Amino acid sequence: MNKEKRFQILSRLRENNPHPTTELNFSSPFELLIAVILSAQATDVGVNKATDKLFPIANTPEAIYALGLEGLKSYIKTIGLFNSKAKNVLETCRILIEKHNSQVPEDREALEALPGVGRKTANVVLNTAFGWPTIAVDTHIFRVSNRTKLAMGKNVDQVEQKLLKVVPKEFKVDVHHWLILHGRYTCVARKPRCGSCIIEDLCEFKDKVE
Repeated sequence: MNKEKRFQILSRLRENNPHPTTELNFSSPFELLIAVILSAQATDVGVNKATDKLFPIANTPEAIYALGLEGLKSYIKTIGLFNSKAKNVLETCRILIEKHNSQVPEDREALEALPGVGRKTANVVLNTAFGWPTIAVDTHIFRVSNRTKLAMGKNVDQVEQKLLKVVPKEFKVDVHHWLILHGRYTCVARKPRCGSCIIEDLCEFKDKVE
């Protein structure tokens, strides 16, 4: 795929959705961090159902930590892997209180030192909460990037590095939201909805369907 075609793809995605954001519900960097930790191997819809009940009761490190393990589990038990996630969230809250003045650090190394926070989660927080031009590659972005030939790679790290290299600066802050949404609703895993795709003519996927 050439530079001009990539530019056209990203321009169309931007025109279709000028101000994309995550589908996770949040109103602060801390709420976003907790929601993203909970979203691992879970749907945004499922996480929102839990946090819509949790955050009105507890949406600061101190308040969630005060719930204790069983208290927190009672709010997130509908989410997959809730036992380990509850432990990670409580430990994250403790570290934020003790080391970061109860604030989410705008720093990759500090974020990745938190339990349950890997590179992808750090990228989401840095991008969505702080406006960094980071690209968090999940299964949707991995699939769309490889399928369209926008940025090919054998694993998520390779795709992330390729996207960072080939995506023009003006698109970098928003590109991961566009690609996630495109993969979630149009370029779906089993049978992509090519007939209703706004970039079908630019996509280099060989096995397009109606």
